[in-house]
Amino acid sequence: MGSQPPATASSASNAPLRHAAGADGDLPYVSPAWLRSPHLQTMLGSSPWRRRRGAELLAATAATTTGHLVDGGDGVRLHGLHSAVPGVAPRGLALLLHGWEGSAESSYMRLTAAHLLRQGFEVFRLNFRDHGDSHHLNEALFHSNRIDEVVHAACDVARRMLPPGTPLVAAGYSLGGNFALRLALRAPAAGLALARVAAVCPVLDPAHTMVHMERGWRVYLRHFENKWRESLERKRALFPQRHNFDDRTLRLHMRELTQWLVERHTSFGSIDEYFDGYSIAGERLAGLQVPADILMAADDPVIPLDDFHALVLPPHARLQMTAHGGHCGFLLNARMDGYGEAWVARRLAQAATA
Repeated sequence: MGSQPPATASSASNAPLRHAAGADGDLPYVSPAWLRSPHLQTMLGSSPWRRRRGAELLAATAATTTGHLVDGGDGVRLHGLHSAVPGVAPRGLALLLHGWEGSAESSYMRLTAAHLLRQGFEVFRLNFRDHGDSHHLNEALFHSNRIDEVVHAACDVARRMLPPGTPLVAAGYSLGGNFALRLALRAPAAGLALARVAAVCPVLDPAHTMVHMERGWRVYLRHFENKWRESLERKRALFPQRHNFDDRTLRLHMRELTQWLVERHTSFGSIDEYFDGYSIAGERLAGLQVPADILMAADDPVIPLDDFHALVLPPHARLQMTAHGGHCGFLLNARMDGYGEAWVARRLAQAATA
């Protein structure tokens, strides 16, 4: 269902949800019957078969991909992958942002890149600090309030790689969707000419998301805990003098480990202040100046749906809600093709035809 400017983005939380037709001719997402389980959607969405499908479709574009270090400001270095099809005059440059403990090589990043390359865009897939193989680039740890370095990196990418006279667009998934929307909020003040953004299953209120995972099927919480512990272990091995925490710290559960991060590695006074620092819930997107599209599944087992019912959006931002899809799944068939990645490419391509 579409956003209703400048009031709430959808109806009251007890209203029935339905398939929502996409804007500007997009067909609604209809899940195959065998993919109606949100857990199946979510788990298959990050499966080896899905990663293989992403690699296949990206390779089929015949694009050339090169790695780059970009400037995150204050000495921060971030890594990313730039893809372009030789001999094709680009329509623009798309910046893609992955989810927490994902990377530039995540399946949805490859799939989205493939769709955008077929639309005539060049693509830059940015790794957040301490994601992918970038742990060695910066001593300090990643946390979700490091938006300034992502904005700075986006400006550097645009300055160095944006084809002259073409638009810059951006998209993100899950936490990357949160970053993409915050990037759009900050773009005008940063002098970044961002033409459009898209976000799939973005984190809106981190505090609510934490509670939602704690009360839900805890396999998701355990998955993120394990991935985060692996990242912290890698960081400790690279910078033992800076990060000398012991294994007892690594055995903490998500909330306690986040509290440790906030107290030791941020300037926030409490975990609540930390969560509030990167929340985009309620009216925080009401001042968005960049056209934006948000795709959310009503059965997402990771992101709480109620936050989207209370979301306030401006007229040029739209929320598309689907009945099924899980968390960043939206799978279409047994080949692991996805509605979400094609949707992102269609939405962003509007910036090149505006």
